[in-house]
Amino acid sequence: MISSENSAWDGPASIFGTRSGGPTVQRLVLGRQLHRLRERRGITAEQAADAIRGSHSKISRMEHGRVSFKERDVADLLTLYGVTDGEQRAALLNLAKEANAPGWWRAYSDILPIWLESFVGLEAAASIIRTYEIQVVPGLLQTENYARALIQHGAAASEGEIARRSQLRASRQDILRRQDPPQLWAVVDEGALRRPVGSRDVLRGQLQHLVEAAAHPAVTLQVLTFRAGAHSAMGGPFTILRFAEPDLNDVVYIEQLTGALYLDKRSEVDSYLEVMEQLCLQAEPASDTVKILRQILDEI
Repeated sequence: MISSENSAWDGPASIFGTRSGGPTVQRLVLGRQLHRLRERRGITAEQAADAIRGSHSKISRMEHGRVSFKERDVADLLTLYGVTDGEQRAALLNLAKEANAPGWWRAYSDILPIWLESFVGLEAAASIIRTYEIQVVPGLLQTENYARALIQHGAAASEGEIARRSQLRASRQDILRRQDPPQLWAVVDEGALRRPVGSRDVLRGQLQHLVEAAAHPAVTLQVLTFRAGAHSAMGGPFTILRFAEPDLNDVVYIEQLTGALYLDKRSEVDSYLEVMEQLCLQAEPASDTVKILRQILDEI
């Protein structure tokens, strides 16, 4: 049996949760487990680094799930941390193996920047996705033509690259077609729904798609109309990701022009959750969304 000293590990169910998280989340979960085991034993990061012939920064990156894991390193750390139970070791070593497996998005590595790759992996593993958009329709709800028009108006790209980026966005949307889709709760500014993207037909097609998406059992869509006036999220869009895995904190994702911020400190996440709650209260109720979308359709 596992001794009380090693009770930081709660068994396979707590590691794997209820959905397949993919390598991004597996790295995060394994890193959290290793961090907890190390702290329970009172071992410093420097001592752990010596055990795997590495550095303090390597241990930090491992515990934050920012690097791939060598199974030998994980095995050596488990030995250092006094983990002798066969089931526990096997589960964690198997998790290390899964954490190194390529995600489906690896096929798009030629057009997918590293900073966005992390988000795609987290998005695919989330159980709840809450997003606020001020300029455009959220990516998970974009039509192919709308997405293509956005990409064409971005940085210069070849037709082939535009097609690949459109395919990537479409592949991301597959999570809403799963048997266990995440709950998507989107608050979209009215300006994003009226902003011309592509031709008139492209925008109309996008709005009609949102009418249909609003009926999806996993989608809650609210419109923040102009009459709501000023609000606390006028600085820009953001997304909050929540996971079924108990080891994982919520993550706030804020995309920038050439990179992104990932926030998971409880105090920072709570600030964004508070703003999101305020937005949901200021936005029109979800029951009015289809009516608003049809009004906009009638006007364009």
